[in-house]
Amino acid sequence: MVNTKVSLCGIELDNPIIPASGTFGYGEEFAALYDINILGSFSCKGTTKEPRFGNPTPRIAECAGGMLNSVGLQNPGIDAVVNEIFPRMKEYFHKPIIANVGGFSIEEYVECSRLAASSDAVGWLEINISCPNVHGGGLSFGTSPEAAAEVTRAVKAVSEKPVIMKLSPNVTNIAEIAKACEDAGADAVSLINTLLGMRIDCKTRKPILANRTGGYSGPGVFPVALRMVYEVYEAVSIPVIGMGGIQSARDVLEMMMAGATAVQIGAANLVNPLICKEIIEELPRLMGHFGISDLSEIKGAAHR
Repeated sequence: MVNTKVSLCGIELDNPIIPASGTFGYGEEFAALYDINILGSFSCKGTTKEPRFGNPTPRIAECAGGMLNSVGLQNPGIDAVVNEIFPRMKEYFHKPIIANVGGFSIEEYVECSRLAASSDAVGWLEINISCPNVHGGGLSFGTSPEAAAEVTRAVKAVSEKPVIMKLSPNVTNIAEIAKACEDAGADAVSLINTLLGMRIDCKTRKPILANRTGGYSGPGVFPVALRMVYEVYEAVSIPVIGMGGIQSARDVLEMMMAGATAVQIGAANLVNPLICKEIIEELPRLMGHFGISDLSEIKGAAHR
């Protein structure tokens, strides 16, 4: 018998498998396919203060080893999420969820975080600092250690629940930004968000995406994500949630050996909506195959 339980910021998960924000909605469609209570948790769709329609179409482009998306944080707004969606969610998911929060200013992050943290459905806040800072020239909050730390401090001031900072890979030194978040009070970090990419239609000679560029995700980014998780684990002492191209139980073990406490699975949900269920079922068998009795044995094993 193997033990798949992990502890994330003091909250026990039955297993480390967490569907990533933006690929699982609010879980309702997936709950019609299988009992999603087998999951460790899930990160809900990214939420901003005001409702957003998102970017113009086309928003999706295929590419080798994955896909590009520029959905643009389409969501119904924080009031609707907290007052309508979170209460309904408790009908089909009976564990704490991760509330993913986006923002285009410090003030928006603070207000969304305060309201999300007030819901008893929420166990953690995950702060997406890949959003462009409208007061800072449009650069992502996550590209500067100072800006990342500023968001972290502001959110921590309004939330007693654990705060997870979701980091952008589109930086020179992601470990430096993770450390800045830790020093500012973050309880954990999650990485990586999508890599910036684009495709061009050879017939029209124009970018395929209406937004020109989008986030690259899928199995092609896994080695990059694994390397970044490895580097961040060495830089911080808070938990690391690994994500980026995970599509198998073996990928999960690699991420944990690189230093992840838990993992998030994103684009794979869009290809196979049962992928998280299949990985959860496969994980104990693979642990037995490699002689792993408890997942705590392997966290950071690649560093020893």
